[in-house]
Amino acid sequence: MPSEKITPPLWQRNLLFAVVCVAGAGAVISNLLKSDTMAAPKHQASRYEKPVFRTAVDFVDEAFAANWKKNGLEPTPPADELTQIRRLSLGLTGTIPSLQEIRALEAQPDGERIQWWLSHLFEDRRTSEYLAERFARAYVGVENGPFLIYRRRRFVSWLADEIEANRPYDKIVRSLITAEGLWTTNPEVNFVTVTVDQNEDKKGPNEVKLAARVTRAFLGVRIDCVQCHDDHLGEDWLQKDFHQLAAFFGKADMAISGIRETGKPYEFKYRRQREPVKVPTIVPFQPELLPERGRPRQRLAAWVTHSENRAFARATVNRVWALMFGRPLVEPVDEIPLKDSVENPYPPGLEILADDFIIHKFNLQRLIRVIAATRVFGLDSKMPADHPPPTLQHDKHWAAFPLSRLRPEQVAGSIIQSASLTAIDADSHILFQLNRSIQQGEFVKRYGDIGEDEFYIQGGTIPQRLLMMNGNLVHERIKNDLVTNAASRILATAPNDQKVVEATYLAVLSRRPSTEEAQYFVDALSQKGFLGRKAKQADLYWALINSTEFSWNH
Repeated sequence: MPSEKITPPLWQRNLLFAVVCVAGAGAVISNLLKSDTMAAPKHQASRYEKPVFRTAVDFVDEAFAANWKKNGLEPTPPADELTQIRRLSLGLTGTIPSLQEIRALEAQPDGERIQWWLSHLFEDRRTSEYLAERFARAYVGVENGPFLIYRRRRFVSWLADEIEANRPYDKIVRSLITAEGLWTTNPEVNFVTVTVDQNEDKKGPNEVKLAARVTRAFLGVRIDCVQCHDDHLGEDWLQKDFHQLAAFFGKADMAISGIRETGKPYEFKYRRQREPVKVPTIVPFQPELLPERGRPRQRLAAWVTHSENRAFARATVNRVWALMFGRPLVEPVDEIPLKDSVENPYPPGLEILADDFIIHKFNLQRLIRVIAATRVFGLDSKMPADHPPPTLQHDKHWAAFPLSRLRPEQVAGSIIQSASLTAIDADSHILFQLNRSIQQGEFVKRYGDIGEDEFYIQGGTIPQRLLMMNGNLVHERIKNDLVTNAASRILATAPNDQKVVEATYLAVLSRRPSTEEAQYFVDALSQKGFLGRKAKQADLYWALINSTEFSWNH
């Protein structure tokens, strides 16, 4: 006899529904009552104006200025502070600043706002989580990997904790290369287990994949192209260079207690050889930096992160620069020459920033602060109206801030943030955070994720534009809802139409409108006609979100 479906009594279902409604209402109310004031960052911005900090910035500025003069280029003028703040927010948190944050920023003293903003961002969990995801793509890719022995979310969360604590970057990388134990209790182990192919019985971590990750992610060098044969395109890499590096991972194997070092040798059958041979552990360059004693992966980690292994510092500088500018100093981001040369010279600033990064013990936060303080980061992306526009030479030599299309998660994060007057951060109610995460994930899935190729330049597509114009994410952000919608709240609380337009521009584009823009939209709001003021305000929000300016880093 089939069992009957047991349905809870009506009063229980009604009670459950009421509890959910109350929780939702509480979340909304708590968000609305959230104070407009922000806690001051713990680190004072003034400390980053001292000579010891400014010296590194000045050296970078002088290097770029000399290069501009050499190439006969007049750089663009400085961008305004709000433009620079928007760049930093997009590059470090994946979203635009809130109106609340902009108001707090503008209350700070002139000359200290950029560093004050960075102090604020470094104490914001959104920064460490976003940077962790961006770095993780280089470390473990974007796929879910082998289900039973890989936990990507745990790995990214661990990496976010390390970045938030500002743990020296060399120590983070050492933890990844030498990781042992279970992938659940020791999340850094996932760097190793992601390479395991569960379809290959009794096969542990993939030494070839690990060697490729180490060289490209940590050293900015592509030698995985010679894993099958010697290079014949003018480089010096040999097949043995790659596999001797891979041999450092040969003894890493699976055990009941997770990843452990075993006595297993690494063997490989070289081209034109009949049988596999045992491959020694030898690094492809600067062998004098490799410790003579220790376990293979410990020795490799010490070599990779050695202060005299400048490839490590250069690769980190290049990746952080790419996150902040949308484009690396050296392209591709993971293919930096080991030596400076007349034929292929290093760009200005690379060696200076690498030196500073090494001297200050691989401090990621300091590296970001130095780059943000440079003249080149603060340049506008356009010339004044009475000057010719920037040329390809300006772009090549960093004489203008490079324009780059926002990544999918930056577009989604900015749309969601623009509809909230306060920052949707770790202090927001959990329901708001969950809603943001779900909506952002759905949007990125439809918009299209770039994947591992972080800085590949691609144009927009028609489906992407249609999603922006007609998608639910934008529609939900502009609908007439005074409780949860910034567009309606601005209209209801601003003292006049001039302030309505100004606040809307700040919330969506992180800037104030020009005189012409302000006048046009003030007139549109005040005119009587078929559309009411709420509908006109919704149209203004829609127009700004769908503007070209919104979708670009500039």
